[in-house]
Amino acid sequence: MFDGPTIVVRFALYLVLAALFGLSAFSLYGLRADEREDAIALRPWLTGFAVFGLLLSAFALLLMVSVMAGTPFWPVDRTAVGALLGGGAIGTAWVVRMAALAIAGGLALAVADRAWSLSLIMTAAAVSLATLAWTGHGAMDEGAAGWIHLVADILHLVAAGAWVGALFGLLLLLARPVERVDVAHLRLTHRALHGFGGIGTVVVAVVVVTGLVNSWLLVGPDQVRGLGASLYGRLLLAKLALFVGMLALASLNRYRLTPAFEQSIARDDHRGALVSLRLSLGVETACIVVILALVAWLGTLAPPASGM
Repeated sequence: MFDGPTIVVRFALYLVLAALFGLSAFSLYGLRADEREDAIALRPWLTGFAVFGLLLSAFALLLMVSVMAGTPFWPVDRTAVGALLGGGAIGTAWVVRMAALAIAGGLALAVADRAWSLSLIMTAAAVSLATLAWTGHGAMDEGAAGWIHLVADILHLVAAGAWVGALFGLLLLLARPVERVDVAHLRLTHRALHGFGGIGTVVVAVVVVTGLVNSWLLVGPDQVRGLGASLYGRLLLAKLALFVGMLALASLNRYRLTPAFEQSIARDDHRGALVSLRLSLGVETACIVVILALVAWLGTLAPPASGM
C-alpha cells in the first residue's frame, strides 16, 4: 500500500531535522565565530529549520491520529490525540521532539553564532532526529537485539544528518554571488571543504557500519538473494546504488576538486573550479535527498525479516 501523505511528511521531517543538526555541526567545525553569520546567514536558516520541524511534527501527529483512528484529518479528534500522546513510545517521542525543536529554535533566534549555543542547538537537533528512530523500524525488536537496532538506527540518522548539513553549508558558501566573492571567502570555502574531508571519513564509516547492522536485522542473511522480488528490496537496492554514487562523488571532491580549487585560488583563476565543485556537490546533494525520500518510503513497508 502506498501511503503518499505519510511518506511525504516523513521525508520532509528527515530532511529538515537532518539539515538542522548537520548545519549547526558544520558551523562549529567548519567556520570560525566571526564567519558564521556573514558566510551563510546562519540565524535565519537554523531558526527556519526548527520552526518548520515543529510545524511538520504537529502535522505528522494529526495525520497519524487520522490514520490510526480512522477519522477525518479535520476537524481534529482531540480524544484520539490525547490517547496517542498519553501512552507508548509514539507520544513520548513526539513530546521530546517538540521540546527539543523549541529549544533549538529559541537558541537559534537569540544567539545562533556562539559556540556554546551552537553546541546546544546541535544536541537538541540530534535528540529530535533520534525520536524518529523511536517510532520506526529501529524500535520493532525486543531485548538486546532491540537495543542494538535502536542505537544503530539513531547513529545512522545522526551520521546522515551530519552529511546533509555539511553539503547544505558548503552549497551556501559556493552559491554566494560573484560580486560578493573575494579571496577571503574563497579561502574560507576551501578550509571548510578540507575540514569536512576528515569529518566525512568518520561519517561514512558510521553510515556503513550502522547500515550493515540495520540491514542484517531488517533483511536477514537468508533474504539477500531475493531482495529484487519485493518492493522493499528494490527500494533498498536503489538506496544502496545512490549511496555508492555519493561515495564516488565525495572521493572526487576530496581528492581532485578540492585540491584543484586550492590551486585555482593561488592562480587567481577560480571560476572553472567553482563551477565543478558546485556541480559535484549539487549532484551529491540530490542523491542524498532521493535517499531520504526512499528511507521515508521504506519506513512505511514491512521489512523482509518481519515475515509479513
